[in-house]
Amino acid sequence: MERNWLLSYLAILIVMAAASTSISACPIEFEFLNYTIITSECKGPKYPANRCCAAFKKFACPYAKQINDLTTDCASTMFSYINLYGKYPPGLFAAECREGKQGLKCPKSAPTR
Repeated sequence: MERNWLLSYLAILIVMAAASTSISACPIEFEFLNYTIITSECKGPKYPANRCCAAFKKFACPYAKQINDLTTDCASTMFSYINLYGKYPPGLFAAECREGKQGLKCPKSAPTR
């Protein structure tokens, strides 16, 4: 009897530890956003960096705080939907859109959503 209790207690501790270190869901509902800002400007087969990156910034900068929050899955969720709707090559925006060591610079006046 005591052995079963110990196993249950260990299972609860494991679940609690996993929950405390896991990534939480994103508060932005990326599945319902309009991606035409990106898909209308960033087109293959050449995917011009100036147009693709400008469109990406227009779309993503209002959500920069949430995207950069590594305790959520916002960044991966956003990129999943961008790639779903735009059918872009993997890593296109990461490879083409760079403005420094910290990544893209969003304008300070970018409206947050």
